[in-house]
Amino acid sequence: MIPVLLIVIPLLSGCISFFLKDGNSARAWALLSSIVTCIVSIAGLVYFTSNDQWNTNAEWIPSLGSRFAVGGDGLGKLLSLLTAVSFPIIFIATYKSSYIRANHFFGLMLLSQAGLMGVFLSVDALLFYFFWELALIPAYFLCSIWGGERRIPVTFKFFIYTFIASLLMLVGIIYLYSKTPDQSFALSSFYNVNLSNQEELWLFWLFFAAFAVKMPIFPFHTWQPDTYEQSPTATTMVLSGIMVKMGLFGVIRWLVPILPTASWAWGDGVSTLCIIGMIYASLIAIQQDDLKRLIAYSSIAHIGLMCLAIFATNTVSMQGVMIQMFNHGINIIGLWIVVELIERQFKTRKISELGGLAQKAPGLAILLVIISLANVALPLTNAFIGEFLMFSGIFSSTATKYNIVFTASAGITIILSAIYTLNMIQRVLYGNTNALTAEAKDIRMNEKMILVIIVVGIIVIGVYPKPVLEITQGTVESILSRMISKQP
Repeated sequence: MIPVLLIVIPLLSGCISFFLKDGNSARAWALLSSIVTCIVSIAGLVYFTSNDQWNTNAEWIPSLGSRFAVGGDGLGKLLSLLTAVSFPIIFIATYKSSYIRANHFFGLMLLSQAGLMGVFLSVDALLFYFFWELALIPAYFLCSIWGGERRIPVTFKFFIYTFIASLLMLVGIIYLYSKTPDQSFALSSFYNVNLSNQEELWLFWLFFAAFAVKMPIFPFHTWQPDTYEQSPTATTMVLSGIMVKMGLFGVIRWLVPILPTASWAWGDGVSTLCIIGMIYASLIAIQQDDLKRLIAYSSIAHIGLMCLAIFATNTVSMQGVMIQMFNHGINIIGLWIVVELIERQFKTRKISELGGLAQKAPGLAILLVIISLANVALPLTNAFIGEFLMFSGIFSSTATKYNIVFTASAGITIILSAIYTLNMIQRVLYGNTNALTAEAKDIRMNEKMILVIIVVGIIVIGVYPKPVLEITQGTVESILSRMISKQP
C-alpha cells in the first residue's frame, strides 16, 4: 500500500493543481502535497518493514500480461525516500520564485514526482516504461515554457535524445516480453528469460542507450549542460538531483540482472566511456564561468563514477553506488539552492561578476563551503563514504583486468574536482567585494534553515552511514548473485 500512496498522492495533487486559479494557492498546495508524500515515505521505512506492506499487485492490462505491480526493494525505498525528501526542500527553497501560470508549473512538478516514484517502485516492465515517460514529459514542458532565452532549441534537443532513447528501450522491453515463458511483463519473468549470448549482446545496447542518455554518460551527455542552464532552477534541481538517478537505477534493476552475460562482455567498454566522460567533464568544469554549467559538468563526472562502480561488480562498489545516489541527490540540490539564492539577489550566475560574499553574507558562505566540500567528498561528509566504497570496489574488482588503470584514471577526477570547487569558493566568497556585491545581504532565516537541514544530513550520513547501507544490503546481494552466476 505504501508504494501506491507515494505514487497516487503527487499524481492526484498534480491534477488538482491545474484547476487552482491562484498562484499562491497552487504553490501552497504543491508544498503541502510534497510534505504529505515525505511523511508517508519516512513512515513506510520506519513503521512498515514487511514486504507485504511494500508490495501491491493488481490487474492493469491482463490481455498483455501486464499488471499494476509496485514494490520497494532496498534501492527502490532509498530512491523513493530521496524523491520524497527532495520535493519539499525544492518547493521551500524556491518559494519566492514567481511563475506565469503557476498552477500549471506546480501541477507539472507534482506529475514529475509521481512519475519518478513510479519508476523507482515498478516491478512490471510496461508499468516501468509508462512511469519513465510520465517523469520525462512534464520535465520537457517545464523547461520549454518556463526556461531561459534559448529554451526552445535546448528542450528540443533534450526531447530528441530522450524520445529516441526511450523508443530503443521499448523495443528491448517488447523483445524480452516475447521471450518470457508466461508472456508477462513482470520483472521476475524477465529475470527468467533464456537468451542466447548474441541476443544479450545487442539487447544490452538498447537498454543501456536509454539509461546512458538519462544519466548522462559520454557521449550521450551533450543535452545536459544546456538543459540545466536554461531550465528554471526548481526543475534543474529535479533533473540533476533525482531524475539522473533513473538511468543508474535502470542499469542496476533492469539491465545487469536481466542481461548479465552481456554486462560482463561490455563492462570494459562502458567503463572506458565512463572514464572519458569523467575526465572530460571535469576539465570543462574548470573552464566554466557560469555556476549552473559548472555544477552541470560536475554532476556528469560524479554520475560517471557511479556507473563505473556498477560494472566493478562486487558488494563494496555496489553499496557505494547506492548510498552515493542518495548523497549526490542531497548535495547537488543544496548547490542548486545556493545558485538560486545568488541569482535571485544579484541577477547573475557569472563567477567573474561575484566576489567577497563572505564579508556580507557569512551564513551563506559557511553553508556553501560545507556543501561544496561534501561535493568533493571531504572526510566526515556523506559523499566520502560513497566514494571510498566505490573506489575500493573498483580497485578490488575481478570483473576486469584493468581495475588499477580504471581506479587511477578515476582518481584524477578527485584532484580536478577539488580544483574547480575550491576555485569557485575562492572567487565567489572571498577576495574584495565589487560594485555588484558591495550591498549584498545575507540569506533569510527560512533559507538558512533549508540549507542547515541539508548540511545536517550531509554530516549525519558522513559520520554514521550504517542505516542507509542496511536498507540496500539485501538488494546488492540479490543483484550480484544473478550476475556472478553468469560470470565467464
